Amino acid sequence: MPMIYKLVPILFLAIASTSCAGTIPEKVPAVTNAAVACTDPRPQICTQDYTPVCATRDTGIRCVTTPCPATEDITYSNGCSACSDKNVISYRPGSCEAR
Repeated sequence: MPMIYKLVPILFLAIASTSCAGTIPEKVPAVTNAAVACTDPRPQICTQDYTPVCATRDTGIRCVTTPCPATEDITYSNGCSACSDKNVISYRPGSCEAR
């Protein structure tokens, strides 16, 4: 096999590695703990990935004489699963126990 064919893979790797060296990495969006509001229409089908979120759910309890909690925090497997519950108002990244 001629010598030129042996050098082609080496030249290709050298060019490929130097072409990536000057690129600037894209900025990764910062993860915030801001609440994400659930909007209508609600999701009907969600993926089964596990990225826990802490959702604020309306309990439906309305007290007249004494104060009582009208919401509760519940951990859902992901944001889609949280918003598919019609009683969920919003969610934040991370499980509720971690807070």
